[in-house]
Amino acid sequence: MAVSLNRVVRTPLLYFFILGDVLGAGVYVLVGEIARVSGGAIWLPLFAALVLACLTAGSYAELATKYPKAGGSAHYVTRALGPAAGTFVGFCMLAAGVVSVGALAKGFASDYLAALVTLPTVAVVVVFLFALAALNMRGIKESLGANVIATAIELGGLLLVIGLGGWVLARGDGDPGRLTRIGTAEQGSIGAVLGGAVLAYYSFVGFETSVNLAEEVRDPRRTYPRALFGALLTAGAVYVLIGLVAGAVVPTHVLADSSGPLLEVVRVSGGVPERLFAVIALVAVANGALLTGIMASRLAYGMGRDGLLPAALAEVLPVRRTPWVAILATTAVSLALAVTGEVASLAATLVLLLLVVFTAVNVAVLILRREPGEADHFRVPVAVPWLGLASCLFLFTRIDAQVWLRGAILLGLGVVLGIVNAVRSRSAAGPETAAPTRV
Repeated sequence: MAVSLNRVVRTPLLYFFILGDVLGAGVYVLVGEIARVSGGAIWLPLFAALVLACLTAGSYAELATKYPKAGGSAHYVTRALGPAAGTFVGFCMLAAGVVSVGALAKGFASDYLAALVTLPTVAVVVVFLFALAALNMRGIKESLGANVIATAIELGGLLLVIGLGGWVLARGDGDPGRLTRIGTAEQGSIGAVLGGAVLAYYSFVGFETSVNLAEEVRDPRRTYPRALFGALLTAGAVYVLIGLVAGAVVPTHVLADSSGPLLEVVRVSGGVPERLFAVIALVAVANGALLTGIMASRLAYGMGRDGLLPAALAEVLPVRRTPWVAILATTAVSLALAVTGEVASLAATLVLLLLVVFTAVNVAVLILRREPGEADHFRVPVAVPWLGLASCLFLFTRIDAQVWLRGAILLGLGVVLGIVNAVRSRSAAGPETAAPTRV
């Protein structure tokens, strides 16, 4: 019998885990792209994306407190739609996780680090990934403790940008009138807000990884919803403020043409070393890799325990009670991706993979309402998962055709794995269970 994980995570640690995962490096580059699509009113698509993210987060909050298991999305979909669908969704999450960690490791070793020091890329990637694996293996409490420090630095950098922008406006510079300018020459007001919201939605991705810690959370019924929505609202407030100061302080065309749009705010304000943001970006990337690595290893552990992946992945250390086999396996795949090729093309499919997962989770919460689950678990109004499902279907229409083509390969692998596990499950059940006799 598999050994259960240690319940040591309280509300503050889970809050910072989710906040650190959401406040990733994306916001440092997406503001310019949102300005290009939406115009000066950058804050409006950011707010719309927060609303869309909270819809699917509501489904996760209900399922994580109803079934507090480490398998997360795969576990829920398996209960609702069977092992084939559960395996498919779990594979999508796992693929997104290991590719994301590999991409972040490569990003840590190149652009950001090169601004401070020059080191061999392969050596940095290897040391970086195995250092994260060692911290992950030591224990969830230690990993999340490191995340608290990293998230504080990450959040501090964003708050510094907000403060500098406010200072620029206070001294009479900037143009607050830009904050009401919605649309571009190519897009009308509605299209601009929707297009910008799709881009901004990427900044909120990350909250879904926290359900894989449900088995290590004390009193998940109370802890998880508080931490989840608290972190999302905190991130949303920071993002909206970033949109307000960036849109008012820096001309829209300058933001749109910049690969480091928040650095433009620093340049306008003056007095703050630009290298400071290279350090903050490194912390953001490292923190994102750590948290995504935790998610991937817990997901692999849960799928191994549920029989959706090899059972060896469910092995845990006897004292630390961390899933050491799953940690080493996911780290090895991420390392292979980071050192053997360009992962940018795979990274572009992350959103597509996660939208598949979100769609399945919103469907699962509706189906599983017939089951009682844990007593007094958190429940959302029935309209929430329906609206979450509709938001995912809408976002699918905004995915570029080339991304669909690249994603089809990974999705196809997930389908094959799902069919194999479904056949194996039916064979193990026996003819009596697989094909009931009619009376």
